[in-house]
Amino acid sequence: QVQLVESGGSLVQAGGSLRLSCAASGRTFSTNVLGWFRQAPGKEREFVATWNGVTTYYADSVKGRFTISGDYAKNTVTLLMSSLKSEDTAVYFCAASRTWTSVYYTRPRSYEYWGQGTQVTVSS
Repeated sequence: QVQLVESGGSLVQAGGSLRLSCAASGRTFSTNVLGWFRQAPGKEREFVATWNGVTTYYADSVKGRFTISGDYAKNTVTLLMSSLKSEDTAVYFCAASRTWTSVYYTRPRSYEYWGQGTQVTVSS
């Protein structure tokens, strides 16, 4: 099993920046893909960004504003968010997977492990 714990969520003004971190523990050697999803009230969980150890991928809505970075040695993945907008308000979840899929990496069901989430609120 792999445990994921997010941190860094907060209330921030529009235009501001925030850094989210996710620490993995347990059988971390089995996780090759680390990513972030978010879920706003009344909406489905949506893909934000992911890293497969080689390449990063982003949702169009965050491209150019968010940066994901991972460190297998430290078992961490970070999401640096800048130029935040009110529509970025959501609970952000860290996710991990043992296998990489170039087709379905945006789908929540492609990830076996999930954190509990951290709240990000952007005030306008």
